[in-house]
Amino acid sequence: MPEGDAVLRTARLLDRGISGRTLVRTDFRVPQHATADLSGGDVVATVARGKHLLTRIDHESGRWTLHTHLKMDGVWRVLRPGQRWPKPGHLARVVLDAEGATAVGFQLGVVELLPREREAELLAHLGPDLLGADWDLDEALRRLRAQPDRPVFEALRDQRNLAGIGTIYAAETQFLSGVHPLTPVGEVADPRRLVARARELLRAEWSTKGRMWVYGRRDCRRCGGTVERLMVGPPGQERPAYVCPACQPLP
Repeated sequence: MPEGDAVLRTARLLDRGISGRTLVRTDFRVPQHATADLSGGDVVATVARGKHLLTRIDHESGRWTLHTHLKMDGVWRVLRPGQRWPKPGHLARVVLDAEGATAVGFQLGVVELLPREREAELLAHLGPDLLGADWDLDEALRRLRAQPDRPVFEALRDQRNLAGIGTIYAAETQFLSGVHPLTPVGEVADPRRLVARARELLRAEWSTKGRMWVYGRRDCRRCGGTVERLMVGPPGQERPAYVCPACQPLP
């Protein structure tokens, strides 16, 4: 699943591509919004909040927010008028034809149109956004510490604690901090430094640089030891946690 840095890049792509333009045609290819028509509306902005994308559209019918989530396979593309789509049409979930550009969302995990005033309600469950302008380290630490017995890998990935971090950044953050993913939050020696490291990696777009220490690897990039792949999380919601036992011993 794309993480916060990829979602932020997508928001910037959409913002550059269609913000400030008038929509000449809209096509929402999901049952609940199949009859919606926002043509004639003005695209105000697209912003990211954690892993959520919010495209704001002012229309004669009201001030709307198109909420989309990429989930595992979703992607947005901004194309020139008439440009060939990079994916088959049956995979498109949203088409926004604007003056001079077309934005197409393929395989989106969530497509939802809601009145603008409901944005706060939609996002109320999220913890501080690691890439947000309103980032609050103390609040993030308060949320993490509320469940001291929870494995730190699971706690870091919980969007109610920190918005924007996923499997890749949880694994790499813990490695660089020397913390085993099964360590209870309450036993992490320096949680402030751990969270600060996560934010540094996201801001540096670490996942795009192809230099992982343990994530997806068989051997540790630091010591050469065997990397273990643990499944961590509640039943049915487990995710792979990569760990080098030599560099990240359990306390």
